[in-house]
Amino acid sequence: MLDLKWIRENREDAEKGVQAKGVKLDINELLQLDEERKSLSKELDRLRQQMNQSAKEIGLLKSKGMPSQEKMDSQKSLSQKISYLDSKVDVYQNKIAEKSLYIPNIPHKTVPVGISEEQNVEVKSWGEKPKMDFTLLPHWEIGEKLGIIDMKRASKITGTGFVVYRGLGAKLERALINFMLDLHINEHGYQEVSPPFVVNRRSMTGTGQLPKLEKDMYRIDEDDLFLIPTAEVPVTNLYMDEILEEKDLPMGLVAYTPCFRREAGSYGKDTRGIIRVHQFDKVEMVRFAPPEKSYDELEKLVVHAEDILQRLGLPYRIRLLCSGDMSFAAAKCYDIEVWAAAQGRYLEVSSCSNFEAFQARRANIKFRRETGNGKPEYVHTLNGSGIALARTVVALLENYQQKDGSVKVPSVLIPYLSGVEEIREK
Repeated sequence: MLDLKWIRENREDAEKGVQAKGVKLDINELLQLDEERKSLSKELDRLRQQMNQSAKEIGLLKSKGMPSQEKMDSQKSLSQKISYLDSKVDVYQNKIAEKSLYIPNIPHKTVPVGISEEQNVEVKSWGEKPKMDFTLLPHWEIGEKLGIIDMKRASKITGTGFVVYRGLGAKLERALINFMLDLHINEHGYQEVSPPFVVNRRSMTGTGQLPKLEKDMYRIDEDDLFLIPTAEVPVTNLYMDEILEEKDLPMGLVAYTPCFRREAGSYGKDTRGIIRVHQFDKVEMVRFAPPEKSYDELEKLVVHAEDILQRLGLPYRIRLLCSGDMSFAAAKCYDIEVWAAAQGRYLEVSSCSNFEAFQARRANIKFRRETGNGKPEYVHTLNGSGIALARTVVALLENYQQKDGSVKVPSVLIPYLSGVEEIREK
């Protein structure tokens, strides 16, 4: 959520920012509602002052034993007007709050303006793409051949878009989770959090998934609760309605959770394998920072996600997203994409974003500086995948294939796999 005062004072910048995000929205309509609310509030203040003055006059008349009925009738009429205007101001405030939820975050000045991924800018690449003297199998074929990925039985259990990992496949998934958590906790300085996988509507609104993306979420109708689309939601909202202390910032939290997405807008994309599924595991990094440090923290997030891929020996690239390809809530975002050798393309495994005060304003998360007037300010929030598991498994199966049909295990994962160095067909 953006500061309404900032929108009012920077209308042109706000309109350009909304347009750059590809959102069709009339900011003037919001500002007009705000003007009407302010006008009503002024009238309400005037009537309340009049009411207070009337009460004093009635008290004075009564103390002198003089008739006061006319004044009392007038005060009753004033009270009714105040009650009416008060409810009307509430209506306007609710309308403003509702419309504000649909205004996207404004892109940072360093973000390229564009409407789709074609305008994203590659800022870095790392690693050598493997060159094989044999035909690589896509992950869905080699995974099935090795007996570690079972899409057919997952479909039988639930439906399309779900996966069962078996044997060393399940162990590989668990190894990756533990490897990522250990690295982020022990070397990158994060505190681990194990949050609920179900959240309420306020939490989903706080991080910006609602109201815009409700159709993409799994909702429990009876309780109006949602399965989490990412650990970003519960971890960021840990501090909803709280005031942090500056001495505790920057703060980094990390969580492993399953994630659930209907992917309603992605019908027909990546229908084979585990690239786009409705339930997937992910390790998520969340950071809280003072405004002046948040963009340094964004760069740290990227480095922490990169560290995972570098230690796994997986080639990747980093792209700075253009304004129209960023999420609704992000002010700046980098996508990290891993190379999938058999498919000859890059797959996104991490998005690292700075939301500035956008989420904090919606979730009411503030911090208090150690010096100054002590007035709480909105903190800046950031998050990044550290990293998504399914597509990392895809990259491992496609980049570490060997001619005999086995898959080599990266050295950093061998201790997590009880010494297994290769995954072979049984």
